[in-house]
Amino acid sequence: MTHLSLANSDILDLSQPLVMGIINCTPDSFAVRSQTMAEAIDLAVQMIAEGADILDIGGESSRPGSEPVSAETELARVIPVIERVRELSPIPISIDTTKADVAEKALTAGANIINDISALAFDPDMSALAASRRCPVVLMHIKGKPKTMQEDPRYDDVVREVSEYFSERIALAAGQGIAVEQIILDVGIGFGKRTVDNLMLIKHLAAFRKFDRPLLVGSSRKRFIGELTGESADRRIDGSLAVAALAVFNGANIIRTHDVAQTKRAVVMAAAVREA
Repeated sequence: MTHLSLANSDILDLSQPLVMGIINCTPDSFAVRSQTMAEAIDLAVQMIAEGADILDIGGESSRPGSEPVSAETELARVIPVIERVRELSPIPISIDTTKADVAEKALTAGANIINDISALAFDPDMSALAASRRCPVVLMHIKGKPKTMQEDPRYDDVVREVSEYFSERIALAAGQGIAVEQIILDVGIGFGKRTVDNLMLIKHLAAFRKFDRPLLVGSSRKRFIGELTGESADRRIDGSLAVAALAVFNGANIIRTHDVAQTKRAVVMAAAVREA
């Protein structure tokens, strides 16, 4: 598990942990103010300069309580940004969407990876698309849907239940023709989880290494960090860095973040300690 083949036949090197920069082309992100197309492109350029290994571009908010948007709206938000970033850089791009139509057009525009928070569940056409394009696909655990996922989520054993979910979704993906070697797993921090659930998943992240698939963790500036530190979303960088370092130490391969430069340094140090 040292590399993945991207949609354009390039290789994603996983010999060291990677940093994925978040580009939210939405008016209602929980963590940053709304971004115009020009601002999103400027942010992408900044993140590339700061050492991002992947850019994750999305046009639909998945914050708790968010409402879905149409494929047309998503496409209008993300395709011009993907096209411009691809003109500027060969950096791997993931399209953060649950819609097959959006993913297909994003891949054609230059994206290399599908990041699906529903693990292929929200759109029945997503599996066939991922299989036909032979690109990496992120399967994330979510309990419910973004609009309702934080309405009293409960688990008897969150690590075991997320593990069982991964087993089911990997089997489904393989049955639909997706190469298991192209699957990335995301435990879904904050997606239908209480603070204690998020903490347990980070603490026991190594339990998911049994799947022998890259592990992605996206905890940047999330609510559970604010609940523990008392800080607003724009002041949660320190807490986010602590979680990122712990996640890498416990086996994470990709850290998804709003703060690339700081996270890059934290990831380098955590990986060095892990490998010492």
